[in-house]
Amino acid sequence: MLLRISHLTRYDYAQEVSFAPHLIYLRPRETPLHRLRSFRCTFSPQARVLTTLDAQDNTALWAHFWDRSAALNIRTEFEIETLDTNPFDFLLRPAAAKFPFAYSPADKFALTPYLIPPFDQTQTRLRSWLAEHMVDAPKETLPFVSALNELIHDSVSYTRREEGGIQPSAETLALGSGSCRDFAVLFIEMCRTLGLAARFVSGYLYDPPPPEEKNPAPGAMHAWVEIYLPGAGWKGLDPTRNMYCDDTFIPVAHAAQADTVNPIQGNYYASQPVPSKLTTSVHIEKLA
Repeated sequence: MLLRISHLTRYDYAQEVSFAPHLIYLRPRETPLHRLRSFRCTFSPQARVLTTLDAQDNTALWAHFWDRSAALNIRTEFEIETLDTNPFDFLLRPAAAKFPFAYSPADKFALTPYLIPPFDQTQTRLRSWLAEHMVDAPKETLPFVSALNELIHDSVSYTRREEGGIQPSAETLALGSGSCRDFAVLFIEMCRTLGLAARFVSGYLYDPPPPEEKNPAPGAMHAWVEIYLPGAGWKGLDPTRNMYCDDTFIPVAHAAQADTVNPIQGNYYASQPVPSKLTTSVHIEKLA
């Protein structure tokens, strides 16, 4: 599938401000299943942009600003080919077929950041909740992972939260609701409590418009989970939609800690407090 994405983020301020360097995670990851054909990122006011790789091999853009302004616009436009049409095209290693399983010493060493469980109190809450809601857990790994994904999807209601930050997993369970990033963090902490390596993924999701609709589909950034399964590698699952990730998912950045890959990170300065307003616009169009 060939997709074109246009993403505009605009900050309006009550008066002119100056800007600290901004860290931008908006360039899609390039993998054998994700071929980036073009990418453009522009800023107003203009910025000096440095492209780097962060500690987890994500593409990070550092934007350095010189001019003051009462508005900041960050626009990305790119075309990407996605090829993961069959997310089940893999074979688990025999040692990982039954759950629970043990990672090899080499894998366990490499996966250490993604295996660190939540605090003891959270682990206790998650284990108690799971024992109550998954009485007859599947004994094979893939059915177990799928059942856990489905359980979280069915037990938590999706709500779009405009405020930043992540809800603690225990709070998500208590409220019975959360945003996609809250779903993802709950799933990750549940996996790590059970000994599965899991990481947070930020990106885009193409949700096709009705056939009669000709305009690009309005969208937003999305969050999901990748679990490391020996023989399959990192496999994406989306508890918000109860599905394995296919070619409609476009990963931008992954991390052991969700809040480290917020799409735009930075500060502004003024001699006194200045109110600000954020607006975003994302359009996703299927080209082929």
